[in-house]
Order: sequence, then C-alpha cells, then structure tokens
Amino acid sequence: MRRPVLLSLLAATTALGLAFAMPSRAAEEAVVIPAPAMDAAPASGIQTAVIAGGGCFWGVQGVFQHTAGVVNAVSGYAGGTKATADYQTVSTGRTGHAEAVEIKYDPKKISYGKILQIYFSVAHDPTQLNRQGPDTGTQYRSAIFTTSDEQKKVAEAYIAQLNGAKVFSKPIVTKIGALEAFYPAEAYHQDYLTLHPNQPYIAYNDIPKVENLKKLFADNYIEKPTLVSASKATN
Repeated sequence: MRRPVLLSLLAATTALGLAFAMPSRAAEEAVVIPAPAMDAAPASGIQTAVIAGGGCFWGVQGVFQHTAGVVNAVSGYAGGTKATADYQTVSTGRTGHAEAVEIKYDPKKISYGKILQIYFSVAHDPTQLNRQGPDTGTQYRSAIFTTSDEQKKVAEAYIAQLNGAKVFSKPIVTKIGALEAFYPAEAYHQDYLTLHPNQPYIAYNDIPKVENLKKLFADNYIEKPTLVSASKATN
C-alpha cells in the first residue's frame, strides 16, 4: 500500500473518532553492522550528506535529528528536477526523485562513515528494492547522493564491505550517484516524527527506528531532537 493511500485511510479513521492502534515494533528490524573500514578524512566546517532511506523521509529525518553532530536534517527530494519537486508529483513515481534527507553535520563530532553506518543499520532496510514497509515505488528507493568523489569512494567501499561480510540476508540494493540538487519538502513534512509521534504510520514504522538508534548507537544518540523549525528560528 502506498503511503498516500495509507494516510487517507488513517485520516478517515481519525475523522470517525475510532481508536486506532498499531503494534509497537518497526516494519524493518535494525541490524548490527560493523563500522566502515574506510571513512572520509577529517575536515573543518559543516559538511553535507544526502541519503534516501528506501521509503518515507519522515523516519530517516527523525533518526538523524536524534543523532549527535547533526546540525540540521531536512526532508526533501533528490534525483529529479526543480519543476517536479513537490509531494503530489513525486508520489506518482515518474519524476526521478527519491524522498531524501539532507544532513548537515559537524565532522568533528560525527564522520560521514558513521552517518552511513546508522543509515544502513537502523534508518532503513537497504535490501528492499524501490520500497520500504508500506511504501512502494521508485520514489521510495534506497539511494546515496554523494557530494564529492571521497563520499562516493567511502559509500562504495562500505557497501562492498557489508555485502562481503553478509551482514544482511540479501544483497544491498542502495544506488550511489552524484547529487545534482536537493529540494526541501513542503513545511508540513518537516519535523513530522516529533510533531506526530502517535500517528499510526509514525508509531509503527518510525519511532522504533529512533529507539534502535538509542540502543545500538548510544554514544551518538541525543534525547532532544535537532529540529528544522529550531534551526530556522536561530538563523
């Protein structure tokens, strides 16, 4: 079931005033994986990573908003053109866009490799092709949009490392390509996990991802999320 259909059903349920509960577990389980053998060289200044979590950007944004060293994580679109970078058009699956998250981070506090480790371990299941949980279509593909040759080399080496170690039951299908542009999503998509923690889609698919981040990456977890709304207020 595609997310727009699911959300329509949930809205109808709410309107009827019915109690709606979902099991408290993630649709995709976290996987303990080794850290990357190759990482980006130490750098100064805020760096950018853009990833698509094989599904809705709400959960991926939520995970990295609870990650230490991330100064901003914005939901948006990557892979297509500016003219088609809106939710309704992207949802057709014909724009080339993926629902992605732009992560601005301090490399002195978290490395690019650590971001990828969290991405592959708790943010999504990288073995699902063009889908994640209830979301299906090319807009929900698993993808890494690199901003430099170094990022490309680190990402390629890490996927080869994980596939070689067979830490997943199936091969990783994550696509790697150069970032051409990132387009922030509509305002109502930003900080969605924090603003709607009891929404059934979030409670079932995404809150457990944040719980897994806290459990598996305790040293990288922060309790108070770094929100887009807070970043705008301070700029």
